[in-house]
Amino acid sequence: MPTSLLRRLSVLALAVAITAPAALAKNSSEITQFGHDIRIAEDQQADTVTCFGCSVYVRGQVAGEITTFYGNVVIEGNANVAGEVTTFLGDVRMDDGTQVAGEVTVMGGRLRHPPSSKIAGDVTVFESRGLVYVMLLSPFLVLAGIIALIVWLVRRRRPRQVYARAA
Repeated sequence: MPTSLLRRLSVLALAVAITAPAALAKNSSEITQFGHDIRIAEDQQADTVTCFGCSVYVRGQVAGEITTFYGNVVIEGNANVAGEVTTFLGDVRMDDGTQVAGEVTVMGGRLRHPPSSKIAGDVTVFESRGLVYVMLLSPFLVLAGIIALIVWLVRRRRPRQVYARAA
């Protein structure tokens, strides 16, 4: 019986932890999406846009920053972004007349913008996807090496079995 009560309480705590941020964020215009594209229409405004595995299409106003991981950012029409635009393993495309007031950072992708689009902050573009993957995987390779060293040291310290010889 106590495990049933403990299980129910843990499920209740998990449900509250999942739904509480959504309930608190209803009045804000922060948008976070996993795997589904985000489209901000001409008459819409958002504060912060975060996208994992999807693309962001902006025709309206973004007061904060746009961040994508493995997705593209497309700024179309007369859209304005007041904050930064950051994409990791994706591209940034800007149309004529678009503006970004902050910095634009592209890691493992390309920046495509005509001269008529404006970027007020610094522009950083690192196009090599291979080196970005190496940067992502290198901590895991170091961790695997440390684990392999520990396993080797433990096996080395274990006493070996001595077999008796028959006379």
